[in-house]
Amino acid sequence: MSNNDILKKLRVALELNNEEIIKILALVNFKVTKSELGDMFRNDEHPNYKPCKDQILRNFLNGLVIYKRGPREPKAEIK
Repeated sequence: MSNNDILKKLRVALELNNEEIIKILALVNFKVTKSELGDMFRNDEHPNYKPCKDQILRNFLNGLVIYKRGPREPKAEIK
């Protein structure tokens, strides 16, 4: 299973649209355009197909944690 397949399955399972995925990636300061994202969801035989690299999937998963749980709270200082 490719990273593209994982991203597609998560998009369907979580009922996310492209704008929400772009916002999720922005939460971890990773910028992707709507057209680049659309190219990742294309059929792998399409001429404009773009493979989803590990960095994109990793940032999406990290952003998804922030999107669902909220930002990480700072650790309390031990005195």
